[in-house]
Amino acid sequence: MKQNLIRIFLLSCISLLFTENVLAAEVRIGMSSALTGPLSEMGLSMQAGINAYFSKVNQRGGIQGQTLELLALDDAYEPEKAAANMRQLIHQHQVVAVMGNVGTPTAVVTVPIAEQYQVALVGAFSGGEVLRREPPSLYVINYRPGYRQEVETLINGLLEVGIKPDEIAFFTQQDSYGNAVYQAAVSALKAQGVYQVDFLTHAYYSRNTLNVERAVATILKAKKAPKVILMGGSYAPSAKFIKLLHTDRPDLWFVNVSFVGSHALEKSLKGIKANVLVSQVVPETDTDLPLVREYRQALYEYDEQLLPNTVSLEGYIVAKVFCQALQSINGPIDRESVINALVELNDLDIGLGSNIELSNHQQPASNKVWLSKLQNGVFQSFEWHALELPQ
Repeated sequence: MKQNLIRIFLLSCISLLFTENVLAAEVRIGMSSALTGPLSEMGLSMQAGINAYFSKVNQRGGIQGQTLELLALDDAYEPEKAAANMRQLIHQHQVVAVMGNVGTPTAVVTVPIAEQYQVALVGAFSGGEVLRREPPSLYVINYRPGYRQEVETLINGLLEVGIKPDEIAFFTQQDSYGNAVYQAAVSALKAQGVYQVDFLTHAYYSRNTLNVERAVATILKAKKAPKVILMGGSYAPSAKFIKLLHTDRPDLWFVNVSFVGSHALEKSLKGIKANVLVSQVVPETDTDLPLVREYRQALYEYDEQLLPNTVSLEGYIVAKVFCQALQSINGPIDRESVINALVELNDLDIGLGSNIELSNHQQPASNKVWLSKLQNGVFQSFEWHALELPQ
């Protein structure tokens, strides 16, 4: 009996040591995103892009001999669930950072949690100002430029090609995301000397719904028919809005910010020949940049069933930047060393045609905005001079 107890004790100790070694050989990174619901394609694409790069790193031996594991929890694009997920990732799963969260409404609650527990929140898929405070937060690391920069690019481009301010209307999600896009447009118009913005037609819809009929009616009843709708919505309601409005106003231009997800929107608009533009914070997936070629190959090797899209490309870029920081760490990979490594990234060339800089809290890592237009059923690179306006 005594010998059996000793044997059980020894086996337990060996098991405990083995478990600790397994845990030590793994770097856990968290993610709270929409993996189900109306915005699931965005969350799943970000997850796929991150995992494609992590898989590539793990096949080469990981970081310091440790494999990378992405623990993705579903928040269905709802702030309350996102907050609970963040706490679970931080306290239960002991992640060293959180990466690739999707959405501005969820960022409103996840940013304070990351700051409270001093955990890096890296590469969120949102251009909201809550992620871009001045001075920058030590714990919020952005890859993408904000909606202010995207919308400024769109407004300035529209005005330069001859669109008058009173020919612009708005369609936005009725929450912090939609408000961020609208306020960015207000700022961009005021910078151009347009101060009477309140008279412009503004249509809304509710988050996580497809209830856009009232918004369509608002546009159709506008005192002055707009030529351009500046849109701050997710892909499914945006697609429905475009389809319904395009039937009555085929000449309208529908101009979206990157959060809509061009490839998800593209699939939702199959067969619709509307004038649709999207501002992008990554290049199109058919470009010949070294990073994009690398991404396409890595995505195929990770899952040959996945088709490239700009959202998973963004996830891949965020993961690559993150891993560049991890590789610079001498010593344990923990929350503090991860933050220090991220903010010290300097003049990093990852193959996008311009270098990335995070040192001295220079935010975001990238300031470039691309344009894409729906042509022959697919989004392709676009320049303002090619815009043909209705007379």
